[in-house]
Amino acid sequence: MRGKFISFEGIDGCGKTTQIKFLEEYLLKQGYNILVLREPGGTKVGEKVRDILLDKNNFISPVTEMLLYASSRAQLVEEKILPALEKGQIVILDRFVDSSYVYQGYARDLGMEKVKLVNEIATKGLLPDVTIYIDITPEEAMKRRGKREADRLEKESYEFHKKVREGYLKLIKGYSERFVFINGMKDSIKVHQEIIDAVEKYL
Repeated sequence: MRGKFISFEGIDGCGKTTQIKFLEEYLLKQGYNILVLREPGGTKVGEKVRDILLDKNNFISPVTEMLLYASSRAQLVEEKILPALEKGQIVILDRFVDSSYVYQGYARDLGMEKVKLVNEIATKGLLPDVTIYIDITPEEAMKRRGKREADRLEKESYEFHKKVREGYLKLIKGYSERFVFINGMKDSIKVHQEIIDAVEKYL
């Protein structure tokens, strides 16, 4: 039996990493076979691409950025995601193709069609069974990051992060059957419970 593919999305600082950890612990206790991955990264090649993408000293053009994310994603799909799904595992992924739609397609103004074309090649048309979108405001994201050193994308302007959030909200309307909207401004335990309730419907 094919496994299930769950992705997490949201602006930087929305709490994805924490909630993925909570979900992983919960599903392991239920006896599920879990594989947790992140983007960009998750493979030897992908982690090297990640270092390039997040290095705050690098200037990267929008098209280069889109292609680097897609190359990391292609390696992850081929090397890790598809084999895990074929073995019946639950794959939980911190970001997937939707991040490119909103960060490069919408916020960088490359256009959704261009990003979609490149990423359909990279992913072989693979989409998550369910995508958990954790929604917070850019103001809240900045507050949560505090004095922690920001990477190249986190260093972007308030207007950029505002546009990323707008992109996600537009995307959700277009793919409402796949997305689950979670209010990330709530207490993390309440957010966790809402995610469990949503995920259990797909398992």
